[in-house]
Amino acid sequence: MEKIGFIGLGIMGNPMAAHLLAAGYQVFLYSQGGIPAELTQAGGLACANSADVASKADVIITMVPDTPHVEAVLFGENSVSSTISAGKVVVDMSSISPVATKEFAARLAKQGVQYVDAPVSGGEVGAKAASLTIMCGGEDAVFERVKPLFEKMGKNITLVGGVGAGQITKVANQIIVALNIEAVAEALLLAAKAGADPARVRQALMGGFANSRVLEVHGERMVKRTFNPGFRIELHQKDLNLALSTARAVGVSLPNTATAQELFNSCAANGGSQWDHSGMVRALEKLANFEIGQ
Repeated sequence: MEKIGFIGLGIMGNPMAAHLLAAGYQVFLYSQGGIPAELTQAGGLACANSADVASKADVIITMVPDTPHVEAVLFGENSVSSTISAGKVVVDMSSISPVATKEFAARLAKQGVQYVDAPVSGGEVGAKAASLTIMCGGEDAVFERVKPLFEKMGKNITLVGGVGAGQITKVANQIIVALNIEAVAEALLLAAKAGADPARVRQALMGGFANSRVLEVHGERMVKRTFNPGFRIELHQKDLNLALSTARAVGVSLPNTATAQELFNSCAANGGSQWDHSGMVRALEKLANFEIGQ
């Protein structure tokens, strides 16, 4: 059984690493924010830095917020690249730039290191339930090598194409999620302002063609006013920035993605960077001068 390194133990990384430990893997742990006690109590091995992880593990998984964080983990001070040896694999499960992903893979390939980009969807709920959707980019043989690890963390696991394809798929996913949140927010806000009970409207819609996981999970958050983060607005802003910058690079217009980003920007300007992304509804409520919960 291969030795696993896991770097980045936040809202998502913590339960993901826990599933690997529960499956019997030896897991070497590092996180800039500290290593959760429950992981070491479960048998995880704390490391001093990313270089320490890479020197001990065969497969190194990264799960950090953004492109600069991945670059720092892989190539910065006390980095993975400073100690990693040929034949090992880096699996980046963060959501970052597809262009940078290809660059990182090429740099590591010069050291004989293989690379898979494997961003996820499903949020904190999916991470805890080991039901994440995992979108992968890489060579077939490398994917097959690490697929057993993915199966401990997720359910819908797909090799989309070569390195970078996973990140492109995640960008597409985040567009769909953002626009669904916006649609649910508009619908429930309209219903509430028109005098209908938004909770009952949501329940009725869940039985029809308008049903979705966003209506089920985030619609409930909007009605109950629970915006503590499962997935923070600032992270969805980052993902939509990737979508819009990629769209510019390939010459595609994404007008509704841009609108969703502006609504997130409005939330952030009003102190909502740390809200759950379902909190987008607050930007629409401000425009209407009305809250769903009134």
